[in-house]
Amino acid sequence: MIQGIGASNGISIARVRRYEKPEITVVEDHNIDIENQIDRFEKSMERSIDDLEGIRKRMLESANQETADIFEAHIEILKDQELVSGVRNKIRDEAVNADYAFQSILDTYITMFENMDNDYFRERAADMKDLGQRVVMHLQGIEMEPLSNIQEEVVLVAKDLTPSDTAQLDRKMIKGFVTDVGGRTSHSAIMARSLEIPAVVGTKNAFALLQDGDMVILDGTEGVVLVNPGEHVVEEYQEKILALGEEKHYFKTFRDKKSMTMDGRHVELGANIGGVEDVDSALANGAECIGLFRTEFLYMESKVHPSEEVQYEAYRRVLEKMGDKPVVVRTLDIGGDKELDYLKMEHELNPFLGNRALRLCLNTPELFRTQLRALLKASRWGNLHIMLPMVATIDELREVKGLLEEIEKELLEEDASLGIGYKLGIMVEIPATAILADVFAKEVDFFSIGTNDLIQYTFAADRMNEKVAYLYQPYNPSLLRLIKMVADAAHKEGKWVGMCGEMAGEVQALPLLMGLGLDEFSMSAPSILRIRALLSKVRMEDAAQLAEAALGMENQEQVGTMIKQYMDKLEDSNG
Repeated sequence: MIQGIGASNGISIARVRRYEKPEITVVEDHNIDIENQIDRFEKSMERSIDDLEGIRKRMLESANQETADIFEAHIEILKDQELVSGVRNKIRDEAVNADYAFQSILDTYITMFENMDNDYFRERAADMKDLGQRVVMHLQGIEMEPLSNIQEEVVLVAKDLTPSDTAQLDRKMIKGFVTDVGGRTSHSAIMARSLEIPAVVGTKNAFALLQDGDMVILDGTEGVVLVNPGEHVVEEYQEKILALGEEKHYFKTFRDKKSMTMDGRHVELGANIGGVEDVDSALANGAECIGLFRTEFLYMESKVHPSEEVQYEAYRRVLEKMGDKPVVVRTLDIGGDKELDYLKMEHELNPFLGNRALRLCLNTPELFRTQLRALLKASRWGNLHIMLPMVATIDELREVKGLLEEIEKELLEEDASLGIGYKLGIMVEIPATAILADVFAKEVDFFSIGTNDLIQYTFAADRMNEKVAYLYQPYNPSLLRLIKMVADAAHKEGKWVGMCGEMAGEVQALPLLMGLGLDEFSMSAPSILRIRALLSKVRMEDAAQLAEAALGMENQEQVGTMIKQYMDKLEDSNG
């Protein structure tokens, strides 16, 4: 048995197909035609960008728009003018071949990033290696059979899968994947969940242990891979697969039902979206609201700053499609791991702690005003909730409120019939905001807890860094106390509190979070029906007792054990 991290739920039984990219050798050559080499370089860069654009578009069409930003970021690296001009100059100045010039320039960037203390830049170094291999393969005319060409049912095994690798996977043929590296929040894991492909990551040695043709059982829920299992074990897991299929059919019966506990408490379940294209999927999965509209994709998909009219049209269409159902629109959340080619951002040693999200918007007022004008103009078409990301102080909130009042007055002077109406809330992602939630609650209409950032800021640990992955602890009592603090502060002022991070879509987290006082959960659309089905089996009295006990515990392990016991009992009592 190979143990790893369960990254995407589900069970698959199939033979192994190993996947390894070829070793590429770059040799220095001065017997060249300079202009020909520059032309080769530019064409290879164009082909690489076209590759990534194609992948990004396929992801928008077939999976979830939230993953498209990964490829947008990769495209921006290849478009970096400092990189491009550096290669051109090296070819000319040293009369050297394009392969060598490109790899030399890229290696200086990679080395520089790898030696930085900041985890974000070390992660970008890995991205650059992957992109570099793509460009050099084009330069050398090396063709590698796309993963999308696999025409047999297999479990893919690799040392690592890049986002572009994962995007090629055909769900009909790739029954699951196993990697040596990665965690639940790695890009490939997030994409696997969007594609509904079972996955086990972080095994450390699966690639060395498994050979082409090995029969494996991949359990993405438990994070295990069984190698060449006996007949009785295969039969046992085949029964589990059938049960999962029946379970999925059962979940569909909840599509048109309200999200109610066994004792009649309504909990709103919403969908996270990245654009208009995602609304149909949200409604098809029974979403009662849009709990998070990530507006950064409007910016990342554009070559220039999206105009007020372009943004207005996008917001209008989403609001109109959702009717009277709430649509929570997060204002521009850029910076950290997301950049815009047309927005000049200064180099920062700690971008996740720097000029990002609301801070960037307040420091770029014209950019922010355009978005707020578009939102207020579109508000007449539906139930608009504006949500501000990365709010750290009450002064930041008040500055935005003043700006909104100013813009509303301005718009009504332009057109008195606009009918502007909206609710204003903030994301709770910073411990300082949670601690001061009682103050914020007096001045907002709602809170939404962003667990991904709140966890990493609470534990001062980069969730993408495997060396500190043990500190990604969503069930640690310290985090649960922060959540409880926020919920209590909101309810005291008659406001609601939701959650829109990864934790919101985890089945085992639901009863505990309900007990802590959360009123709304927003998640990827495919998770909604599973969560609604579980909700129908939960009693609020039990959830409250679960939360009270968890708040008194010392560590995540104790909380996890208690949750498992509760979930087992819930499953037994409901058959």
